[in-house]
Amino acid sequence: MACSDWVSGDVMSHILAALTDANRLAIITSLVTGLRISDVLWLRSLDLRKDRFIVIEQKTLKKRNIRLPVKLRQELLAQAGKVYVFENRLSPLKPRTRQAVYKDIKRAATAFRIKLNVSPHSARKIYAVSEYRKDMNLQRVQKLLNHSREAVTLIYCLADELSARRKKIK
Repeated sequence: MACSDWVSGDVMSHILAALTDANRLAIITSLVTGLRISDVLWLRSLDLRKDRFIVIEQKTLKKRNIRLPVKLRQELLAQAGKVYVFENRLSPLKPRTRQAVYKDIKRAATAFRIKLNVSPHSARKIYAVSEYRKDMNLQRVQKLLNHSREAVTLIYCLADELSARRKKIK
């Protein structure tokens, strides 16, 4: 699978408008928190009772403290199932799959004739770029993304510039 591209806020707004309600909310949660989509989809409804909670990232098994804005938390609570915030369509005892969100994003990107490789991971890149642009503090973004290596964080933080350079080369 190819690397996901960074996309502008305008492009992401178009894609969000075309997603199903649950998938849109999942991507917005990723945009706000910087969590990978798999971690967003595994959020438990009980976690939302508190304004702060800990997520154990599935990819790295690292702990991450999360604080959701009040409005987003309320939207997630309204969406939440009995066990998971984002229920699987076949069983409420399982979370929605990341493939379901991926397919919805691809459908939306195709509908708007977006040639970039947009995926749920694009939201994490948008988050990194926006956080880095606030104060140009690479170590802060590295901590927010829970990255072990600064070099990886730098790629995320400069995703917009790298994307622009790739377009010039083509």
